[in-house]
Amino acid sequence: MELKELCKIVAETARTLGRELLEKRDNNAFEVMTKGHNDFVTSLDKYSERTLVQKLSQLLPEAGFITEEGTRSDRAERFNWVIDPIDGTTNFIHRVPPFAISIGLLDGDEITLGVVYEMSHDELFAAYKGGGATLNGKPIHVSNCPSVANALITTGFPYSNFSRAKGLLQTLDTLMRTCHGLRRLGSAATDLCYVACGRFDAYYEYDLKPYDVAGGSIILSEAGGKLSDYHHGNDYIFGKEMLASNGLIHSELENIINPLINQIEDNK
Repeated sequence: MELKELCKIVAETARTLGRELLEKRDNNAFEVMTKGHNDFVTSLDKYSERTLVQKLSQLLPEAGFITEEGTRSDRAERFNWVIDPIDGTTNFIHRVPPFAISIGLLDGDEITLGVVYEMSHDELFAAYKGGGATLNGKPIHVSNCPSVANALITTGFPYSNFSRAKGLLQTLDTLMRTCHGLRRLGSAATDLCYVACGRFDAYYEYDLKPYDVAGGSIILSEAGGKLSDYHHGNDYIFGKEMLASNGLIHSELENIINPLINQIEDNK
């Protein structure tokens, strides 16, 4: 199956499932469990993941899986689906947007397809390699913001791993004095898509998991954005850290963020 057709089917699957999850949540048809400190999972996370694994297995039988809740964790040699069944579970539990289904397809080490369905606003972001990025079927592109001073930036806060929190706080102190504003939404997948469609100009966070960013990363890339880790490299899917931007302010933002966070980390 060609990527274009595969992306269309995956997107339709995500939207149908997302609407079902919302209905179940609004009817209080779910349970909340704790995986660790401030780390929650609901019965709907698990239901969503089982459903996605079942349907994606039918689309690409040879593919393996990287999943948040461990429904399947058998990695294949070439293709692997990377799934976050509900990115922003804490938001979902408290009925605070955003929260999203995130799906990415790895071909070797490269993400070639991404779908993020932000449920609360019925926004379906999708992209495949070479096909551009869309929101509800319409093309999207990153902003043309030329400098950090003109930027609206989003980030994420740690909920259990505070090893680099001091460095993060230093970046916040510097950026709040410099840019238009800072936001923290609570869903990495949505953050990336909001940069992709120009609502934000940049996003950064540490202690990320592959399923947090796999789907959104190609959506941002196909929308004209740029991604890196905190060491000017490209290890942002499995490297647990990411800086993403419209591309125009990337180097300037790297020069602000990377030294602050890396200095704290190296001197611990």
